Amino acid sequence: MEMLQKIFNIAIFASTLRIATPILLASLGGVMSERSGVINIGLEGMMLMGAFGAATGSYFYGPWIGILIGIAIGGLMGLVHAFMSVTVKANQIISATAINIFAVGFPNIMVPIIWPGYQAITPVVPIIKDIRLPLIANLPVIGPIIGNQNPIVYIALILVPIINYFLFRTPLGLRIRSVGENPKAADTLGINVVKMRYIAVISSGFLAGLGGAFLSIAYQSQFSKAMTQGRGFIGLAAMIFGRWSPIGAFIACLLFGFADALQASAQSAGVPIPPELLLATPYVLTLIALVGLIGKRAVGPAANGKPYEKG
Repeated sequence: MEMLQKIFNIAIFASTLRIATPILLASLGGVMSERSGVINIGLEGMMLMGAFGAATGSYFYGPWIGILIGIAIGGLMGLVHAFMSVTVKANQIISATAINIFAVGFPNIMVPIIWPGYQAITPVVPIIKDIRLPLIANLPVIGPIIGNQNPIVYIALILVPIINYFLFRTPLGLRIRSVGENPKAADTLGINVVKMRYIAVISSGFLAGLGGAFLSIAYQSQFSKAMTQGRGFIGLAAMIFGRWSPIGAFIACLLFGFADALQASAQSAGVPIPPELLLATPYVLTLIALVGLIGKRAVGPAANGKPYEKG
């Protein structure tokens, strides 16, 4: 009983929010992109490039400029994917995979150029510090969980209802969803399919870049090689688990975040389970969730992954 109390405490729920934040931002990016009909498995690479850009920007100009640079670089990667997938009509999986491969190699080349003597890891950089919300922080139970978090955590939480409202309650959101379901019909009605898909895919890059920025200048204080550790792919799994809905993706991200926080809490409590097995918990949960959804025939937007040929 004492060990269970050590594992399941208030801190584990606060950690869940922090751990879920970059996954949530990637997942929201996936929702935006795939609702428009463009598969984006390049979220992992976009996050990694965003993390590198944010750390570099924070080192030279401060953390808030670093965040903007990370978001911008993520958007640039989204633009590349949109150009290859929508304009060139290349295979969307191959285009996104190329972004992931580029994102692994590019920082490794640039780090020793920018910081001689460093390899694949930057110096410690200024970070975005947590903030305390006085009215909320003083509340019992809820206060310790959400009353003292990083600003990017709050931004991610606010983005969930905003993106949900945007996609399902605004004309532009309706247009984006229409080109993901039936681009030919949307085109017939005068909707610019190319424009809608560009907006959605670049937006997904912005969100993934913000998720990467959180990792390098909020969750940690430097960029390191492969620091995303598959969070972009887990974000995609959360998107599918949440059935391409921002709210559903949010719930799934909390589940994955809790699994990661649980393994960390179990390790610190000295649970007699091999640490390698505990570290694998979030990834095993991802596989179980996806296998379960395959059995339930989770179906995304009808035109997802299909280039549109006008006329």
